[in-house]
This record gives sequence, structure tokens and C-alpha cells, in this order.
Amino acid sequence: MTSQPPKNAFSACPHDCPSTCALEVQFDADGTIRRLKGARDNAYTAGVICAKVARYAERLYHPDRLLKPMRRVGAKGEGRFEEISWEAALDLIAEKFLAAEAEFGAESVWPYHYAGTMGLVQRDSIHRLRHAKGYSRQFDSFCTNMAWTGYVAGTGRLAGPDPREMALSDQIVIWGTNPVATQVNVMTHAIAARKKRGARIIVVDVYETETMKQADIGLVVKPGTDAALACAIMHVLFRDGHADRDYLERYTDCPAELEAHLKDRTPAWAARITGLDAHRIEEAARLIGSVRKTYFRLGYGFTRSRNGVVGMHAACSIAAVTGCWTQEGGGAFHNNGAIYELNKEMIEAGSLRDPSVRALDQSLVGRILSGDEAALLGGPPVKAMLIQNTNPVSVAPEQDRVKKGFLREDLFTVVHEQFLTETARMADIVLPATQFLEHDDIYKGGGHQYLLLGPKAVEPPAGPKENIFVINEIAGRVDSKSHPGFDLGARDHIDWMLKNSGYGTLAELEVSRWIDLQPDFDTAHYLKGFGHADGRFHFRPDWGRSPSPNKPDGDPFGPWQSMPELPDQWNSIEAADDRHPFRLVTAPARSFLNSSFNETETSRKKEGRPEVWLRPEEAARLGIAEGARVRMGNDRGVVTLHARLVAAVAPGTVISEGLWPNDAFEDGRGINTLTGADPVAPYGGAAYHDTAVWVRVVQGA
Repeated sequence: MTSQPPKNAFSACPHDCPSTCALEVQFDADGTIRRLKGARDNAYTAGVICAKVARYAERLYHPDRLLKPMRRVGAKGEGRFEEISWEAALDLIAEKFLAAEAEFGAESVWPYHYAGTMGLVQRDSIHRLRHAKGYSRQFDSFCTNMAWTGYVAGTGRLAGPDPREMALSDQIVIWGTNPVATQVNVMTHAIAARKKRGARIIVVDVYETETMKQADIGLVVKPGTDAALACAIMHVLFRDGHADRDYLERYTDCPAELEAHLKDRTPAWAARITGLDAHRIEEAARLIGSVRKTYFRLGYGFTRSRNGVVGMHAACSIAAVTGCWTQEGGGAFHNNGAIYELNKEMIEAGSLRDPSVRALDQSLVGRILSGDEAALLGGPPVKAMLIQNTNPVSVAPEQDRVKKGFLREDLFTVVHEQFLTETARMADIVLPATQFLEHDDIYKGGGHQYLLLGPKAVEPPAGPKENIFVINEIAGRVDSKSHPGFDLGARDHIDWMLKNSGYGTLAELEVSRWIDLQPDFDTAHYLKGFGHADGRFHFRPDWGRSPSPNKPDGDPFGPWQSMPELPDQWNSIEAADDRHPFRLVTAPARSFLNSSFNETETSRKKEGRPEVWLRPEEAARLGIAEGARVRMGNDRGVVTLHARLVAAVAPGTVISEGLWPNDAFEDGRGINTLTGADPVAPYGGAAYHDTAVWVRVVQGA
């Protein structure tokens, strides 16, 4: 008797998105996957997922998917490879890693990864190999550091009110994020509040996003000026009697000093900085002050600036001034990372971690591979790399430097990937990887409170292998220190972690599908005290010594000693000047997720082509018409793309949506050619939305 294919299964979205959606997997009669849907019985996902994940079958069955291991036969970057067996590939990798270690020391090997999958087993097992061998560690700096540091500087803990409370709110302030494109479930709950309670939606961003188009009030500010807006709002709250003085006295560190400091941070002052009209700031402040159940949903986008930490801290401070933390449906939420207390010893081998081994900054990969001594932290050159779950030749800043580094003939690069990305084209060995429906893993939701199981739903093709297969096989060939984690499969890792974290067993999770870890109301709203030792919200962080989930080794980065003592506008941004009159924001596109999905035909058709968005009057001054071919550049490089004229962009600002493949640009240079890699104060991070550029029409085009 032949077995019948399943009609449906469950999983969890693995992509780098705070929503981490609970999924229902639907199959065709032949056992192939037809479509993914949001799990209706998950209270956060609530049956809604983004369109790009709903059509995941397009990615899973893509004709260009990598299926066999390959060895480079052409020049680096040329993309010429020949098929090789898994055994031969793994043996060559071990040979090269051991040779680099013998000549230059173990730190010359750099396992490099990020968030192409957010699965705790498949993503983080690379650390087990790193720690067991003493290979160079990695300081994660692409995405989260400015946001996390700014939020935790105030609250003392990376957690906040239940995100499902948005549906119970009377007003939702969506600040610096475009959830219609990047985390659709925020809109699910905000729209539910509007329909059921008549809730108002206020959106703050640097252009009229799809989210702002659905808002009741949209505030378009210049990039890097969010702290000025936040300070002016707090000025009005104190001035007009909307500050909750009882709450401030009980729960915050220095309310009187903050009030005095904000005396001259008026709406008129902020208007000159942000580009907003002063009366718009007054209106927003009045609404925030008069609606007790106001929920601040603070995103990542506005923090990806050289003053992003200060911007996040200032925006978060507004909720402490109003005291809306006391309300169900009130408070300020960014991420729930601190609620997941997980024992990942088997996955990461943290017991083998040697703090004396250098931690290289992932954002400085171009400088590191080009031999910059400061970026190398005084250690040996990087001679070999294993890359999983990321595409640095596209996503890392200072792209020209990154390309130059990867083109080194003396660098041996292994890329474990699903498609022949820009980074894979630079590799000496390319290994085909499974996709998330083809392996087991477990996920935590930064944007909510669930720990979710993502079990294997289908068998992969014959060639691709899961991440931990590669990690364990390399470990067995390079004489790594013995660790029991290398002997475990994905399901064993999940079961061990659950048992040793006090969360039951894999068998139990297979029945429940997810675990709700949301703390009780008083804890989530900090009514028992904030996460600092004194139990108070800190308007005055101790910058450079303040807590943060991801602090670098050694001294703080950047001009941290000039960070403002209290919430304030901090002009540390890459400012426009006569040579570079515009500020560029590289915003996410709705149909891409970083460089994922930019290989699928449907997503590319929906996004069109690489464009730069300018205000019509600013384009006219430059002689740029709609659709014109233009060049955009700075001292880091030049890219060529097309102009789109959009009225609702902040003055002096240009927008380029979507991380298009480098080869989608006519000269092969992607948008991150223009972005800088200098670490942001105080604890690092890449300022992707903080770039000064010029824009010129291509003559004769």
C-alpha cells in the first residue's frame, strides 16, 4: 500500500522578521507544497502572513536552486564551477582550514553567519564549531544593536507589553517601521483596534510608506531627527499637564531634570530640525497626552542611523512621561528577546568559548578581508571562511571593499547556500542548503512571545544538506575539541534545549506547536519595577556603561562620550553638504526580505527595478524627469538606477526600496556600495539609513 501525501502540516517562518509567523502548510495531491497560510489559532499570527511567504513554493521549487556541491574552476566572482561530491568537498574544506590554522593560527579561520534562517539550531550551531576550534568569533552588528541599546538604556530589559495588546489600545503609534511591508501582524492587531475600538493610528517615518497610507496621522520627518520630534512631544506633555507626575516620581530616575532640560525643546525648535510643521507636532503631542491607552510600536528602521541609539531612547521615553505603561493596551514595545531563557549549550558549546579569541565585526568584513589592521584587531589575516545564512557581498556596507576582499586569491571561501548569490559566486566551494520546510528547527518570536516548532514538512532533493550536517562533518575532519553537541541531530538538539530550559519536551511541543511565554501583566508593563538595579526607567543612561544585549569586547565605539545625557537631538549623522545634498535611506521592499526573495520572479515583477525616490521639486532642480536614468554616489562609490518622483518624501531625502541583487544594477554595483561601515556609538551597528549622496541625471540617456 502506498502512503498518502499529507493534506497539511504546520511550521514557522524562518526569515529575519519580528513576526515569526506560525504557519499552516498546504499540499497538492502529489505531495508537493502548494501554499503557506498563517495559523488561525495562533493569537499573534491570527491567520495572516505576508504574500511573499504565502507563495513560498515558488522559492522551494525554483529552477535555479542549488542542488549539488561545486568547486570553483574559473576566476573568483566569475561564477564558473564544476560538480564535486560531498565527501570531496568536505575533505577539501578541512584541508584548507587546517592549513590556515597551521600557518596563521586558528583565528585565521572565520565562520561568518547571520539571519538567513532564524532557527536556533540551524543558525547558531556554527558557534559550536567556532568555539570548539578557537576560530575567530563574530560581533553581530548588521541589524539590531542601535535599537536594542537605545530601548534597554531606558527600560533595562529587552521586553515589553504583550504585542497582542495593540488590539486593546485606543491609539497605536507606529514609529520608524513599515509593518505593511516588513511585519504584517502589527497591522493585523492595529487594524483590529481601529475596527473594534475606533483606535487611532499614528505613523512616524521618513516617507509616506504603505503603512502611513493606512494611518489616521502620518508624520514624515527627515532621517535622523526622531529624537527632536520625541523631545518636542515630551515638551508639550510637560507644558500642557499631560505628564503623569505620580508615575514619573515613582518609576523614573530624574523627571524634574528632564522637564527642565526640555523647556526649550519646543515644537518650533523641532520643526526646524525635522521638517515638520510645528502645529503637526503640537497635534501629535496633544493626542498622545490625552489618550491613556497609547501603544508605542517602535521599529528598527529609525535606529539605523549614527544617532539611532539616542533616537530609540528618546521615543521610548515618551511612554514614561505619559505613564501609559500602566494601561492594558499601553506602553512601549520594541522586542521581546529577554523573555526567552534558553539553554543553548548543546547548540553553541558556550562552555568552550574563549573570550581571548578576537570577535571580528561582521559589518567591517570589507575592511577585514582587505587587511585593515584595526578591523583585524591586531590578529592574523583571515585566510578561510565558512559562510552560512547571509550574503555579505550584497548586504554588507562598503560593497566595493567587500568585493575586493572576497576576490583575494589567498582567501579560501566556503558558502553554504540555497541559490548562487553574489557571495556564492565568490566562493571556492559552494554547498547546497536545505530550505526551512526540509529540516527541523525551533524559533523564537522577537515581535511576540511564542517559542515555535518548525518541523520538517517535506524531504529535500538529493543534494542539499542542512546546516548542522555541514557543521558536524567539518568538525569531525578538523580535530575539534570533543563536544556532545556534534553528535546530535536537529530533533535531539530541540529536545535537549527544551528539557534543559524547563519548557517540556519535543514530543509535547509537537502536539502544542508553540509555547506562549508572555510574562504576567505587571512584569511586562514594569509595574514591579524596570530592569535596572534601581527599578526605574532611566532618562539619563550611563552611555558606554549602559546595559545592552549585545555589547562588544573592550571600549565602546564611535563618539560615545559626546552622546547627550538626557533625551535630545544628537547631530552625529552623516550630514548632507554641498557635494552630497541628499540623505539616502535604503528602506525594505514589500516583496523582498533583505536579499531573500529577490531571486523569485513574482517578487521581482512586483518590485519592478532599482529606483531612487525624489521629491518632484528637488528632481526638477536637477533636471531629472520621472523614470530618468540617474547616477547616485559619494566617496564610497557610484550606482546607476532610475528616478521615481514621489511627493511624500522628507525634504532633502532620497529613498531606495529593496535590496536588489547587484546584477539588477546596470554596472553590477548594489545599493550598499554607498553605505558606510563605521561602527555606531556606543556599541556598534551599521548605519544603513544614514548616507549622504549626490544624484545626477545620466546625460544622453
